[in-house]
Amino acid sequence: MSLAVSNLAAGYGETPIIREVNCTIESGEIVGIIGKNGVGKTTLLKTIMGLLSPDQGSVLLHDEEITSMSADDIAKRGVGYVPQGRDVFSGLSVEENLLIGTSVGAGDTTLYDRVYEYFPILEERADQDAETLSGGQQQMLAIGRALVGNPDIMIVDEPSEGVQPSIVQSISDNLRQINTEIDTTILFVEQNLSVIQTLADRCYAMEKGTIVEEIPRAELDNTDRLRQHLVV
Repeated sequence: MSLAVSNLAAGYGETPIIREVNCTIESGEIVGIIGKNGVGKTTLLKTIMGLLSPDQGSVLLHDEEITSMSADDIAKRGVGYVPQGRDVFSGLSVEENLLIGTSVGAGDTTLYDRVYEYFPILEERADQDAETLSGGQQQMLAIGRALVGNPDIMIVDEPSEGVQPSIVQSISDNLRQINTEIDTTILFVEQNLSVIQTLADRCYAMEKGTIVEEIPRAELDNTDRLRQHLVV
């Protein structure tokens, strides 16, 4: 098993956001977390990644306890993170942003060639300031920055946010290729119905800070079932 979350609770100060969250991701899967705005999806990813300390519960990565580890230590164990809003480093070139990804990767092997294969525009613009890229190109860079360190699992927060529709499908296809060709496990949060149906092997639905149901692949074509968890 790649990732196991048990009875996880976390929040900000005295405000609880997620509670008693339980989910598992098997190696090689693509699993989505869906839910309306404000139900705790991003908080869940940040807690798994070590960016937010849990109030209770545990996170296991390949059966190793990582609950209290820092984000840097978790990254060095093979977890790549693509934050909501991308957070590319302005003032640094595309290539320099990718170099940052290698500094937090799991080992000596880097995947520059694969990043440029999936996202050739990044190679074309390697010397360009990352801040001047379009929203879609910045998302590609954020994914590439997580991928270049050769992670076992990638955690991706809303890959379609702020990306023009013509690029969204391409990014979904790229993530599926990364999963299939490199065997990278992917956990992602998403609100875009098309991305969810294209990308996910299965989904967990969140409401009020906890997971309320698991939706298998066979049910992901049931648009009405998905929409009830996506309406804002």
